[in-house]
Amino acid sequence: MPSYPTQDDRPEQRVSITVNGQDIVQDIEPRTKLSDFLRYKADQTDVRVGCEHGACGACTIELEGKSVKSCMVYAVQADDSDVLTSTGLNEADGELGPIQEAFHKNHGLQCGFCTGGFIMATKSLLEDNPDPSDEEIEEALSGNICRCTGYVNIVRSVKDAADRINSPGDLENVTQEAKGDD
Repeated sequence: MPSYPTQDDRPEQRVSITVNGQDIVQDIEPRTKLSDFLRYKADQTDVRVGCEHGACGACTIELEGKSVKSCMVYAVQADDSDVLTSTGLNEADGELGPIQEAFHKNHGLQCGFCTGGFIMATKSLLEDNPDPSDEEIEEALSGNICRCTGYVNIVRSVKDAADRINSPGDLENVTQEAKGDD
């Protein structure tokens, strides 16, 4: 009877991936998907695994500055690379960044499962097109699925994020008005 390798017998490979500015070095099985590496080795729970086929977009991240579905990449392919997740968009003081704040303010989330992916897709869109139309937003986010919101507040969130990024001086006034400060 043939002997099949057990989990303890499987070969491992050492990878070094910089995640949101932090170097993570781990020994992993070569078949480990980047999405699983990020969640379970790098503790990035904002990366969600929904379909594992690249269709839902919940695992969207930036790999070397390019938007990718992390369930479609093996972690060994990202060795010696930089990865950015939605958590990495926080401000230096830990506060929400403009895209995150826009999603929060406009209720661009409901259960939150898809939110990290939508935030990263929004980042990619706004880098390429700082003032997108509704149609351009819908096209850019078509690779992400939300089962809860109906997308109206997500589109509103993207528009608000564009305004926040394009008018940072005005953002301070808007924030103070929302808080009731003079």
